Amino acid sequence: MHSAPLPATKDVVLIGGGHAHALLLLKWGMRPLAGARLTVINPGPTAPYSGMLPGFVAGHYQRDDLDIDLVKLARFAGARVILGAATGLDPQAHLISVPGRPPIAYDLASLDVGITSEMPDLPGFAAHGIPAKPLGAFAQSWDQFRHASGPANIAVIGGGVAGAELVLAMAHALAQRGRLGQASLIDSGPVLGQASPEVAKRLRRAFTELRVSVVENTAVERVAPDAVHLADGRLVLSDFTTGAAGARPHDWIAECGLELHQGFVTVDETLQSSDPDVYAVGDCAHLGFSPRPKAGVYAVRQAPILYHNLRARLTQDPLRRYKPQRDYLKLISLGRKEALGDRFGLQFSGPLVWGWKDRIDQNFMEQFRRLPAMDAAKLPAEHTHDLPQVLGEKPMCGGCGAKTGRGALRASLGALAPAQRPDVTPLPGDDAALVQIGAARQVISTDHLRAFVQDPVMMARIAALHALGDIWAMGAEPQVATANLILPRLSPALQERTLSEIMAAAGAVFQQAGADIVGGHTSVGDELSIGFTVTGLCPDAPVTLAGAQPGDVLILTKPIGSGVIMAADMSGEARGEWVAAALTLMCQPQGEAARILSGAHAMTDVTGFGLAGHLLGICEASGLAARLELSQVPVMQGAAELSGGGIRSSLFAENRAIAPELPGGAKADLLFDPQTAGGLLAAVSADAADALLAQLRSAGYPAAKIGSLAAGAPGLTLA
Repeated sequence: MHSAPLPATKDVVLIGGGHAHALLLLKWGMRPLAGARLTVINPGPTAPYSGMLPGFVAGHYQRDDLDIDLVKLARFAGARVILGAATGLDPQAHLISVPGRPPIAYDLASLDVGITSEMPDLPGFAAHGIPAKPLGAFAQSWDQFRHASGPANIAVIGGGVAGAELVLAMAHALAQRGRLGQASLIDSGPVLGQASPEVAKRLRRAFTELRVSVVENTAVERVAPDAVHLADGRLVLSDFTTGAAGARPHDWIAECGLELHQGFVTVDETLQSSDPDVYAVGDCAHLGFSPRPKAGVYAVRQAPILYHNLRARLTQDPLRRYKPQRDYLKLISLGRKEALGDRFGLQFSGPLVWGWKDRIDQNFMEQFRRLPAMDAAKLPAEHTHDLPQVLGEKPMCGGCGAKTGRGALRASLGALAPAQRPDVTPLPGDDAALVQIGAARQVISTDHLRAFVQDPVMMARIAALHALGDIWAMGAEPQVATANLILPRLSPALQERTLSEIMAAAGAVFQQAGADIVGGHTSVGDELSIGFTVTGLCPDAPVTLAGAQPGDVLILTKPIGSGVIMAADMSGEARGEWVAAALTLMCQPQGEAARILSGAHAMTDVTGFGLAGHLLGICEASGLAARLELSQVPVMQGAAELSGGGIRSSLFAENRAIAPELPGGAKADLLFDPQTAGGLLAAVSADAADALLAQLRSAGYPAAKIGSLAAGAPGLTLA
C-alpha cells in the first residue's frame, strides 16, 4: 500500500546560524520530528565558527575552514533555509520580519544571532573601523587586508582577552609576510584587567615577543582612515582598526517586547524567554537564573537542551533544565602555533596546547563537514526488473531537471491535430502560442516547477520568473497570470501560511513585470509544485525562433549550470555559497533584458533542454548552423567543478542525446544542463552586438557573446 508523506502541523523557526542552532540542525537531521516544519534564517549561506577565528587571522587556517555550511546542513535536516537578516520578531502575531519577503510565521522560535562589537557612539568607527563581530564580515575584511602588499599598521580597540588574542594573531600574520609596522592594543581602562594575574602576565610576554604596543587607561576620541586619535592627543597609526570591546546585542531585539537584561534576551533554565514560545541561546541570551560570560562553550552545551525542549513542546513532553558549568577550559591562541590554557586557576602553555586546541576545534567542525549519509528508501522485495534503472542512483531533480525529455515531448506534440482556428498562429518550436484578438496580438504560455528548495517564497519567485521567460522571449509585455499550485499535505494553519507566502511572493514578481495574478487552482499532493499560465501583449510582431539570419551573433544573458548545482544540492554535494549564488541568478528578472534585445532576429529563454537544445531549436526553425565558443559561455559559480566531478541533472542524458556528436567534458557537458529561470538567448545583428552587450551589462546582466550563426544544415559545432 502506498504511504503518503505525513502532513506538517507546526512551524519551528531558528533565527540565526550560531553554534547551538547548527548543532540542533545536525541532531534534527539524524532524528526529525514528524509533523514539524523546520526553518533556519541567517544572513548568509555559512556561519563562522568562533573557536578557529584567531587561527584564521594568524594564517594557520584557510577562510573556508571557519565556515559551517548552513545550506548543506539545512538540506540534511530537511529544513528550509532563508538567506536574510532578521530585523524583527512579533511575539503577539508570531511573525518574524526579514527584509524583501513576506513575514515568516512560527509556532516556536529560537534566537541564536550572536552579538556585535560595533561602536556606534565612537566617531569614525562606522566608516573606518571593522567590528570583530559578527565574525563573517570581519573575516572577509581581514582576509583581503592580509593578502594586500606593503607595510601595515593595525589597532584593536578593547583590551580584554578577546582583544589580546586578536591583536596577537593579526601581528603574527603580518610579521610572517614581512608587513608588520605598528600593532597596538587600546583600552580605556587597564588592558587585561578582568584576566587573572597569571594569564595577564603570559599574554603581556606574548605582546613583547610580537612587538605589540599596549595603550591603556586612555579613551579613544575618534577613528580615522589611517589612525586612531586618543583623548589625550596622541595618535596611534592604524590602517586596519577593529573593535573587540564589550559585546552589544543587535538593536532590533530591543523592539521584540521580550524581557531583556542590558539588551540581551533573558531566559530561564529551560532556555525560554519571557514568552514561552520564544527561546534564546548563545551570546544573544542572558541566563537570568545563573549569569555567565559570553563564551561559545555555553552555546555548545545549550544545544542538546534546546533540541529536547523544542521537541518536547511539540510532543507535550516534560522540558529539561540547562545547568551551566561553573568554570570551563579556556584555550587562548598566542599568535604563533602556541596557546595558553587556563582552568580552575591553573595555566599551561606552548605548542602542545595549541595542538590540543586545534584537535578540539577540528573535531567540532568535522561533524559538519562529513554529514552522515542517510539511508536511501528501500524498494519492495518484488518489483519490475527495470525499476532500479528508471529510478536511478540519485533523487529526481526539481525545477526543469524534473521535466520530460525533448524526444517524448516532440512525439506527443507531433500527434496533435493542426490548429483549426484562424485566430491562432502556429509557432513551431516556440513555447508560447500567438492568438489574434481583433487588432491585438496576445501570446500565452504555461509552466510549472517541482520544488527544489524548501522555501515556498523562493520557489514562488523562481517559478513566476520562469513562466514569464517565454513571454519576454517573444518580445511581449506580460499581461495576466493564473496560478496552478500543488501543496504538500499540511495542517489548515500551515496551508494558509504557505499559500499566503507563495501568493505574496509571486504577486510581487508579476506586479514588477506589469502583470496581475487573476486567479488559479490549488490541490494537495505529495510535494510542492508551483506553476503559472501567463499571457502577454505584443506591441510589434513577436520575436520567434525562426527569424535568425546568417552572420548573427549569439548573446546569452545569464550563466548556465543551475541544473547541476541544484542536483548537487539535493544530494548534499554543493557548497552553500554556490547554491545561494545560483538562486540569486534564478531570481533575476529578464524583462529589461528583453526590452534591450527587442530588435533581435530570434530569441528564446534557456530552460529545460539546456543551452544546446534551445540553440538547436533556433537553428532548426531558422535553417541555420550555429558555432559556439565554449570558452565564452558563462557558467555559474561551482558548476564546472561539480560537472567535472560527475554530477548530472536527471534530464542530462536525454538532453545530451540532442547532439551526441559534440565533445564532452566538465564545461561542455553544461551545454546540456537543464536550466531553471535561465537567461535569454538572442540572435542579433553583428553590427549591433557590442552595443547591445554593453547595455545589458550596464543594466546588471552578466551577459556574453557566445557564438554565431551561419548558412548550413541545422546543427551545432564548438570552437
